[in-house]
Formats: sequence, structure tokens, C-alpha cells
Amino acid sequence: MQAEIPGHDGVAIGEAAGPFRVTHRLILSIAVPMTLGFLTTPLLGLVDTAVVGRLGDATLLAGLAVGAVVFDLIFVTFNFLRSATTGLVAQAFGRGDRREEQTVFWRSMIIALTAGFATIALSPLLLWAGLALLDPGQAVADVTRTYFLWRILAAPASLANYAILGYVLGRGQATLGLLLQTLINGVNIVLSITLGLYVGWGVAGVAIATLTGEGVGALVGFAIVVSRFDPMAKPTWRAIAERSGLTRLFALNRDIMIRSFVLLAVFLVITRVGTSFGPVTLAANAVLMTIFLVAGYYLDGLANAAEQLTGRAIGAGYRPAFDRALKMTALWSFALAALTTLAFFVFGDDIVDLLTTAPDVRSVAHAYTPWAALTAMTGALAFLMDGVFIGATWSRDMRNMMLAAFVIYIAALLAFVPVFGNHGLWAALNLFLLCRGLLLLSRVPRRSAQTFAAQ
Repeated sequence: MQAEIPGHDGVAIGEAAGPFRVTHRLILSIAVPMTLGFLTTPLLGLVDTAVVGRLGDATLLAGLAVGAVVFDLIFVTFNFLRSATTGLVAQAFGRGDRREEQTVFWRSMIIALTAGFATIALSPLLLWAGLALLDPGQAVADVTRTYFLWRILAAPASLANYAILGYVLGRGQATLGLLLQTLINGVNIVLSITLGLYVGWGVAGVAIATLTGEGVGALVGFAIVVSRFDPMAKPTWRAIAERSGLTRLFALNRDIMIRSFVLLAVFLVITRVGTSFGPVTLAANAVLMTIFLVAGYYLDGLANAAEQLTGRAIGAGYRPAFDRALKMTALWSFALAALTTLAFFVFGDDIVDLLTTAPDVRSVAHAYTPWAALTAMTGALAFLMDGVFIGATWSRDMRNMMLAAFVIYIAALLAFVPVFGNHGLWAALNLFLLCRGLLLLSRVPRRSAQTFAAQ
């Protein structure tokens, strides 16, 4: 192994470039902080809901909920900024190419800020489209409009934070990622309570809190990242604007964006089909989806570890690290998923009762709890493979396998739902998750052989 030489940013260059050893400690040093960081997001949503809920007007709460959905639809478009940046930076990190790391960062930041300001410019059209799609009624739409017009101003900072987090994760600095996520959501939570309740700005205060949190996070994150750059590895603007590099980044972005939209479509279809079973079943499904999301937090954390380590291994041209990272992150993913599934089989009904007090919703949800419990196991491989393919920048395969899994999902819905009702809906979701993981896994041997043979 290479000797460890102190780097400019505190990372030993020898630890980044060339062969390295994958350990459980290394995996957890990335997965645990990012899992904790992800957990601050639902806490923020809970606080925002509680703040507006205490204002005593259901219309305000509905307007906030509609606004949140509109922003989810907008920002899912830009998830690629985080993912593509992580994969490209991880590979440059593995090669010890500090100049390329900085180049990828600046390209991503330029795209993020350009897209952010374009989003603000298009905000009237986006708001109109969102309200037309969701059709919440005039009173709720007025509240949503107030929330939207403040929060949309955070778009450049929000997208810049995607790029910053992608860069940080690409270098394996998950603790810094945790601190930045905690700062963003912490500022947001404190100001949401202060402005929304104590100052009395209501929904506008909640939106301004988000704007401020994203802005503070972007400024602090940018300052930390740039301050650690090696000035001797500073790229030229000509290198940043190089056509081949931009083409590769845009290709990654396109494929990951398509993958994200298809995944969003899966959950929109679940909601749409669920409405046909009536409001009680729809509410029960929403409660049970929480179980899937809980497992998703730590599975995402392990996927982040897979992203960085597999990308770094490819950059280093070191196949043993790639294979070991794949096997060890799989071990952690399936072990934790199995424990989660077992826990929800045993305590699932109690958790449902904790999440809702409505007797009819509880009764219906109890019937489908086993299906929700299975999603941790059926989804474990899919989460992990996403991380591997993002780190390896095999985005075309990830896109194509997602589309193939979606076709299987739609076929399963058409076959199962007319016969088994809501049981069929949950069976189709589990089949989709399982097929997506298996389809991606089937591509790994060939793609990894091609990638390392080309080096």
C-alpha cells in the first residue's frame, strides 16, 4: 500500500489514491453520519407541521402540505446534482486527482446555481402547474401560494447544497455532511418555531425559515469546501468548461433524473391506485409507507458508503476494494433489513397504533402490515445497487434497469390488483423493489469486468 502523506485538506493523500482496504469501520464511518443526517429531514417536516397545526386552521395545514408536495415534485428533478457529483468526485479521489475533484465541484455548482435561478424565473409557471395538478381549492391554494413564493427563493441555495453534499460524500467526509445537514435543518427548525409561532408569520414564517436554513447551509458549506482546496490543484475555467467533461456530467445527470422520475411515478401510482379503495385504505397505506421510509434512512446511508467506496476503488483501479466494498455493504444492508423486517412483523401493529388513533385506519393497516414489513428486505438490494451504480457512474444501466423494473411493476399491478385488491398493490411494490435490485445485480459482473479491464 502507498505511504500516507498529509494532504492539504487534512486527508492523507495515501489514503485516497491507489489501493486501500475496506473495513467495517470505514463503511460505518460513512453510513452512520449520513443516516443521522437524513433523520433530521423528517424531524423538520414534523416541526413545520406542528407549527402550522398549532395555528388552529386546517386550511393552513392543507396549504403547507400541498406546497411541500409541489416542492418535492420540483426538486426530485435535481437529485442528480448530488448523485452524479458523488460518483465523479469519488473516482477522482481514488486516483488522487485533486484538480479533477475541484473541476467536478465547480461544474456542479455552476449547474446548480444556473438551475436554481432558472427555477425562480419559471416560478409563476411552476406554481400554476402544481396547483392545476393538485387542484386543492381556492382557500388552500392561497396558502400554498404564500408558502411557495417565499420558499422558491431558496432554490439556488438548495441546489448548491446538493452539489456541496455530493462533493463531500465523494471524498468520504460523511461527518462533515452530517454537520451541514444538521446546520441546515437546525436553523430551519429554530426559525420555523420562532417566525411561525412567536413572531406570528404563520406559513410565510415557515417558508422563510427554510429559505434561511438553506442559505446558511450553502454559505457555510461552500466556505468550508473551498477553504480546503489545494491551491496548487486549482483548475482553469477552460478545464471546467471542457466539452467532454460537461458532456459526461450531463449524461449522468440525464440518466439519474430519468431514474428519479420513474421512482417518483411508482409512488404516485401507489397513491392513485390506493384512492380507488377508499379514504380509509388510502390513509392506511400512507401510514404503512412510513415503515418503508424508516428502513430507507439507514439503507440510504449504506448506499452512500457503497457510492464512495466503489467509486474510489474504480478511480484507484483496485478491483479487490470494489469487490470487498460490495460484499461488506451488502452484508450490513441485508442484516439490518432482516432485523427491521423481523421487528415490524413483531411490533408492526403497535407502531401503526402509535402513528394513527383512527380505529378504522388501524384495523385496515393491521391487515397489510406484513407487506410493509417485507419492503425492508425486498428493497435492501435495490438501495445498495443504486449506490454501487452511482459510485461507478454506470448511469445508463441504472436508468435502463429502472425502466425494466417499472414495466414489471405495471404488469404486476394489472395482474394482482383486480384479483387481490390492496394486497395486490403491496405485492406489486415488493416485486418492483426486488426486481430492481436483481436486475442491477445481474449487470455488475460484466460492467465491473469491463471497467477494470479498461484501466
